[in-house]
Amino acid sequence: MSERTFRLANIIIAIGFTVVFCIVVLPPLLTEFDVLGAFAAGFVNPYATGYSTDVFFCWAALAVWVVHEAREYHVRNGWICLVVWIVPGVAGGLALYMIVRGGQVKQAPASATNPQ
Repeated sequence: MSERTFRLANIIIAIGFTVVFCIVVLPPLLTEFDVLGAFAAGFVNPYATGYSTDVFFCWAALAVWVVHEAREYHVRNGWICLVVWIVPGVAGGLALYMIVRGGQVKQAPASATNPQ
């Protein structure tokens, strides 16, 4: 996959998720502005609780990744993606982080690291 295709795919994912999130979440939130209630609604049954817990653990794993790369590879501005992961969510923040880091971390091509 080319770098351009990679970036475009991540942009589409980030925008797509944000649009769906806004369509689904904003109308009920604007009707009755209850952020805590909206948060708690993610835990109304075992299935929703499972998905919500997955989101929190994904955020934690990705936060560890961002902090590690900030120190190890000097990736700047990753913290912005941590904030984006809170609202609207991990999908948008992850896609954004992959775009942010792509311009800062240069890796050797797979053929260079695995000579035949």
